[in-house]
Amino acid sequence: MCQLLGLNSSLPAGLGAFFDVFAERGGRTDEHKDGWGIAFHSGKRCRLFTDHRAAIDSPLAARIRRRPLRARNILAHIRKATQGRIALENSHPFARRLWDQTWSFAHNGDLKGFAPQPSLYRPQGDTDSEAAFCHLLSQLARRFPHGAPAPHVLRAAMAELAGEIAAHGTFNFILSNGDTLFAHCSTNLHYRLQAGKAIVATQPVDDTSGWVAFAPGELKAFGQGLLRA
Repeated sequence: MCQLLGLNSSLPAGLGAFFDVFAERGGRTDEHKDGWGIAFHSGKRCRLFTDHRAAIDSPLAARIRRRPLRARNILAHIRKATQGRIALENSHPFARRLWDQTWSFAHNGDLKGFAPQPSLYRPQGDTDSEAAFCHLLSQLARRFPHGAPAPHVLRAAMAELAGEIAAHGTFNFILSNGDTLFAHCSTNLHYRLQAGKAIVATQPVDDTSGWVAFAPGELKAFGQGLLRA
């Protein structure tokens, strides 16, 4: 399956050496060579970069490693395809607008028989991941048509919807609106808090202690580099 890497920070920051380790897993030290991508959130703005090539073969990845961008929320993904062609439109993260915010999403897993009816948001590619993202945002938009609800209400709704989608298979994901980084675990996800930063990864990206494993079925929210209650 794919791998995820996310950052939520109190101040604009980069992934640094974490991204180097992660990118190497994209075809050199691991098998995730079917595309990659990264999203940088700065306020309401989101800069999205994706490539259908393996991270180790991607000039775009090489450029970002040489000249890393900084942001308060960053989502990165390396793909091992389970559903959908190896193509640019199937490379994560995916991005859509909701409540005057840009949301980005990356998924690790495999959803069997998941085929929601097209709604407010429609996939551009043919992955289960993008279908799940579009369904999740469509349902949030229907539940809260007048704008974003209070944070605790949004988190509860997201946890409920994530659980419904996860009933179809493995649904590890990271999701951000530029303010909060949400992370849901079906099988395998870890996080670490350090110096105003929250790092979320499928597998730890260094040997430093402090990584905490998510419990299966758990959804967490991070803001300002902290775990939100």
